Amino acid sequence: MASRSKPPPPPAGTQAPAAPTTIRALTDDLLREILLRLPSLPSLLRAALACRAFLAAVRFSPTFRRRFRALRPPPLLGFFSDPNGTQMASFTPVRRRSDPDIAAAVRGIDVFLTRVPCHDDVFPGWQIRECRGGRLLLNWDSKQIASYNPFTRALDLLPFPPDDISKGHRGKFMPMSYFLIPADDEAPNRSSFSVVYTCHDKSRVRAAVFSSATGKWQILPWLDPAPEQPASGKYWLLSGNQVNGFLCWSHSWHAYQVLLDAATLQFSFIDLPEILKGHGHLYMTGDTKDGKLCIVASIGFTLFIWFRRANAEGVHKWVLESMIPLEGELLRATGGSRDEHEELKVLAILDGIVYMCTLETFKDATSPCWYLTFCLESRKLEKLFYGKTDGHFHPYIMAWPSALIGQQKPGGQEMEIINKFRGMHF
Repeated sequence: MASRSKPPPPPAGTQAPAAPTTIRALTDDLLREILLRLPSLPSLLRAALACRAFLAAVRFSPTFRRRFRALRPPPLLGFFSDPNGTQMASFTPVRRRSDPDIAAAVRGIDVFLTRVPCHDDVFPGWQIRECRGGRLLLNWDSKQIASYNPFTRALDLLPFPPDDISKGHRGKFMPMSYFLIPADDEAPNRSSFSVVYTCHDKSRVRAAVFSSATGKWQILPWLDPAPEQPASGKYWLLSGNQVNGFLCWSHSWHAYQVLLDAATLQFSFIDLPEILKGHGHLYMTGDTKDGKLCIVASIGFTLFIWFRRANAEGVHKWVLESMIPLEGELLRATGGSRDEHEELKVLAILDGIVYMCTLETFKDATSPCWYLTFCLESRKLEKLFYGKTDGHFHPYIMAWPSALIGQQKPGGQEMEIINKFRGMHF
């Protein structure tokens, strides 16, 4: 009977199989490099909430958050528009089927503003004055002001500005604009905010500032008389807008703007391109992706783009950087005709994105029009939607959730939304 052969001995130096690599073996730096490749802020939020290691890698690294913002700016989720009547504002979402996390974020928005107090048959009802940092600033005639975050459901009701703001006016007293100044993304208390209310008389401008920290209004002194004012001094400033920390108003007839620095609360004046004098309906002031001041005007289907730059003497002037014809590209994208669209209107410029629409609705309130964006950096034109808004147009851009920043703990309402987001199925 043949003897059974023995298996050969293992080679000398053979080691046991290595233990499998787990998430605990990844360093924070490696985790951040992985997370940096996610396509959007909602995707980052969803991934960070998957485990504590991911969340810690994001929360305790301001450098990572700056890099992520530079690569993946907070996404546009949709548009709020004001109705003409007693109804609450309406919302039009931006649909991106390629990113289900953005779709999940859109579904988390309180588009009906359900926590904002509502009074039946009151005219006019709540109107949106501004949209910044994920918050809406709403004004109910002369009775109430509200700051509302439809993503976190955080609601703050503010008192109306004191009547003393009109004291000392010369000639006609003209109320102007409300502006919402949210806290910086890296601020210790991101729930804080300010509201600026402005007015003017026949030649001067004044502002009052509300602080959520104190719950009080501070009235600033009247600005020294502005140059080149008409005798009547009525309606000499156009509607203002907020640009990278400055509040800006163009003069109705002359080539300059009044600026208020939201940080220092100091007024100043800057020139405008002479060609834009008296044509405030053609252009908007905004900022580029890196925060530089710019102006975009639309004449027909051509965009004229100015940047403010220092000349050889160090004096900052407006420089016409480019003229971009968009007629052919626009008509191919919409399938419409020149006669149908008539021209383009610039609505806003935020972080280097120009928001525009065609003019069908402006000619006939019952007709829809195209809403589009144009990127100043890539020079890419994109369609948003075809429809008819009920009034003023406010892009709603997702703010960085407090859960992803530093030692801050999200409030109960935000945690409720975060838990919903964490449990969403795609």
